[in-house]
Amino acid sequence: MAGRKVLLVEGVDDVHVLRHICGTRGVQTIDEIAAQESVERLIECLPVRLKESDLEVLGVVLDADTDPQSRWDALRHRLTRAGYVAVREKPEADGTILAPPPNSLLPRFGAWIMPDNRSRGILEDFLSFLVPTGSRLLEHARSSVASIPPGERRFTQSAEPKALIHTWLAWQKEPGKPLGTAITARFLEPEAAQVDVLVAWLKALFFPEGVAERVP
Repeated sequence: MAGRKVLLVEGVDDVHVLRHICGTRGVQTIDEIAAQESVERLIECLPVRLKESDLEVLGVVLDADTDPQSRWDALRHRLTRAGYVAVREKPEADGTILAPPPNSLLPRFGAWIMPDNRSRGILEDFLSFLVPTGSRLLEHARSSVASIPPGERRFTQSAEPKALIHTWLAWQKEPGKPLGTAITARFLEPEAAQVDVLVAWLKALFFPEGVAERVP
């Protein structure tokens, strides 16, 4: 009997975005997509989750924030201590997948570091890839966010991608749709090239039958 397939993410927005991407792109149902409330909690709970006896596959999606290499190093340290071998020093550009070690009860493991496994950023930076190419409205939203008077700017620099994507969504035909439903409504384009890469990683990790084998 096959074990459970689990995807851990940082927050509720990540859950909805991943579910809507899977739904619009025909990814089979993952048993559990679970928000961990913060990236720190996600990383800290990893050793315990890896030991769950009924687990077949465990994936994680987390933000790079300001330092993608540091984020990967934190994961790599815990994976190596758990028993995975030959964990590379950098994440794979198209998403990392690790086979369980021989004679091990560990699950197949995968990691995707938002936005693209290489760059600084967060979920909303990834979603900016889904804005239709050449959107003049996006440029107007970017200019508007950048021109907020300093005394009225209530968010930090790191939160600017959130302000940008939500501003852009506020100006659509149905203003203010949540991030996930904005994908299903195709205000955000689920066929964007970067989504292709994420979907290929999800399928290779959770449903490898019929997918070409990837070298770890």
